[in-house]
Amino acid sequence: MSSSSATAKETGGVIAVTRALQLLEAFSLGESHLPLAELSRRCGLHKTTVLRLARTLAQSGFMVQREDGDWRLGLAAGWLGARYQAGFDVQNVLEPALRELTQATGESAAFYVREGNVRTCLVRVEGPQALRHHARMGEGLPLDKGSPGRVILAFSGEPGADYEDIRQRGYHWSIGEREHGVATVSAPVFGMHWRLMGSVCISGPESRLPEARLQALAKTVTAAATRLSYALAGSSAPPSSTGMRATQWHP
Repeated sequence: MSSSSATAKETGGVIAVTRALQLLEAFSLGESHLPLAELSRRCGLHKTTVLRLARTLAQSGFMVQREDGDWRLGLAAGWLGARYQAGFDVQNVLEPALRELTQATGESAAFYVREGNVRTCLVRVEGPQALRHHARMGEGLPLDKGSPGRVILAFSGEPGADYEDIRQRGYHWSIGEREHGVATVSAPVFGMHWRLMGSVCISGPESRLPEARLQALAKTVTAAATRLSYALAGSSAPPSSTGMRATQWHP
């Protein structure tokens, strides 16, 4: 029995659905297509099982078989991602806000959300600098390394003095915490009723963003997070001049 089958039984899930999702998740970022044998190897399933699943998914447009026999993700899989992003109003709210933040700071800006025990980059706007930090959208990253994840943990109620400090400041900066030579500063973004939506951050090389520069940019990032919070909550109330103070937040 494969690990996915065992997991599905333990959690009361449907094995066929679990296996189908496993097949969709077998594609890594940047991979446009995979042969059946590789899909079988990655999923730990027999080729005939993978073929049956792939053909079923193809009927609904989630997978497509190429002329050479390889398989790729279909249009329906792309629509799922688009619908997920639409829930955060990426086009009308997030992207314009990140572009504005990039223009104000000269650095790349991104919005991270929590998905289980990891954080993922939902949308990113690259900065104008030739030397910049590159992050891949959709990649699962640790929550406890890097300022975007640590901010999400802090405002999710994570206990500990370090996280209480973040809540008191209302932002967090880090240098080389997850990736050597990369500096970031992040602030929380809330929706209605102070529900945590994610964190907004700017990032760049440590050589351009030393501690003093990160501290100076923290106010700009926090102000952007405040404006995003009002926009995502659908509020017409103007953001306060001091931004959303962490002392007003309760887990």
